[in-house]
Amino acid sequence: MDKSVGLAYVLWLFLGLIGVHHFYIGKVGRGIGYLLTLGWFTIGWWVDLFTLASQVRRRNMERRMGLR
Repeated sequence: MDKSVGLAYVLWLFLGLIGVHHFYIGKVGRGIGYLLTLGWFTIGWWVDLFTLASQVRRRNMERRMGLR
């Protein structure tokens, strides 16, 4: 089942500093990193504002192709 870009952004906004949006799209390692560093000291959290939609689309495409 595809992940929702909208839900990913809601998770980013409210729980993004602890990486919940990365856990949601299946990036567990990055989620743990965010959890331990508060979103890579907030810099990664801001970068995700502009890149999260493409991250979700890439994960959905990989899942459809059977790569993940």
